[in-house]
Amino acid sequence: MERQSKYKVIVSEQAKQMLVNHAAFLAQASPDAAERLVVSFEKAANSLEEMPQRCPWLAGEYIPRNVYRFLVFEKRYLLIFQIQDDVVYADYVVDCRQDYGWLIH
Repeated sequence: MERQSKYKVIVSEQAKQMLVNHAAFLAQASPDAAERLVVSFEKAANSLEEMPQRCPWLAGEYIPRNVYRFLVFEKRYLLIFQIQDDVVYADYVVDCRQDYGWLIH
């Protein structure tokens, strides 16, 4: 059985900072929850090395069609990414409870 080629996953500085901000906010109430968030993000990002196309397209009125995909992790966070050739670019980490309309600007 032939093994599928792996994708290289690159997490942007912006996505890293967004994750840090979410974790810092959570840590105020629960350091354990903040740790779970970071571990869950790492697992989600690493899972994109194989078959990132399994994730659905991010759709919205002003979001470019068929550009961004998303992966839900830790119940309510989105890892928003795009695929170019054999590279996955993790661009954003957002809390589903917040408006992410800023993404279109």
